[in-house]
Formats: sequence, structure tokens, C-alpha cells
Amino acid sequence: MSLITYLKDTQGELKHVSWPTRNQTIAFTIVVVVISVFVSFFLGFFDYLFKMILEKFVV
Repeated sequence: MSLITYLKDTQGELKHVSWPTRNQTIAFTIVVVVISVFVSFFLGFFDYLFKMILEKFVV
């Protein structure tokens, strides 16, 4: 399979993709950002908690 054939086939397949609307993309982006912030605070909290616990026992 040549590179030109591959690129033409890829372009044809991309026309069949059901792309999300602008509103769906914005909504999904907001969900990802909110979940990422939540997880970072969650992990940060437990990291701080474990650090405090270890400092009491180790130091």
C-alpha cells in the first residue's frame, strides 16, 4: 500500500466520522476540566494527609 493510497483512504474514512457538535465539545471539555480539578484536589489532600502522618511517626 502506497502512502498516497493510505492518505486517500484515511481522508475518506474521516468523512464517515460522526463529529460532536460545538456544544457537545464544550460540555465534554468542561466535564474533563472539572473531573481533573477534583482528582487533583483529592490526590493533593491525601498526599498532604500521608505526609503529616509520616512526619509524626518518622521524625
